[in-house]
Amino acid sequence: MSHPGPDAGERVALACPSCSPYEETVHEVLKPGGHVTVRCTDCSHVHKEKVTIEKTVETEVIVSQEGDSFRTTVDVPQEETLAAGEEFIVDTPEAIMQVRITSLEVGEERRADEADIEDIDTIWTRVVDNVSVNVTVNPKEGTKDHTKSLKVQVPGDYEFVIGETEEFGDEKFYVKAIQVRKDAPSYRHGKLDHEGDMVYAKDVKRLYGTDKSTSAWSAW
Repeated sequence: MSHPGPDAGERVALACPSCSPYEETVHEVLKPGGHVTVRCTDCSHVHKEKVTIEKTVETEVIVSQEGDSFRTTVDVPQEETLAAGEEFIVDTPEAIMQVRITSLEVGEERRADEADIEDIDTIWTRVVDNVSVNVTVNPKEGTKDHTKSLKVQVPGDYEFVIGETEEFGDEKFYVKAIQVRKDAPSYRHGKLDHEGDMVYAKDVKRLYGTDKSTSAWSAW
């Protein structure tokens, strides 16, 4: 829902018909009303515009990353409906992060996958712009080495493809299967193992590979 425009003295971003018809510039509100009288701060051109401000709700967000979590808040449009799997930007003094909704708290000990913002107490999220991927690597066939677990740090949009070989430092492995996270957008299956199947790193719950490295393993 929108409410009447800004008050006199406030600053808003608008295109200026005189100096910037295609890009927004900062304008000062001179006179509020249905059509607001504004002045461009770049060229001082005065014009009238229809300006509305969308009403938002400040909502608590819990952001998780690598086992750590912190609380912050975001302003969400009052008419918005949120759902698990959706992504948005969280801007904090420490960093700007892209997060994905994992669940929505709609009451004491009650979680939902989708809800209107007015019903949401807390948005639970995890960071997806940079992620740590769990990898289980099986030894080369015919060796006495043990299966081992790795964690690799990659951008969230890094693509893992079944049938391709990945190399991270001394580790080199053939990708043979990928378990997909429940909060990921729709993939064909929860576990993919057909050559050519691709999963973004932020959607990977666990990756299964076969060792292709040349270095000797230590016993686990």
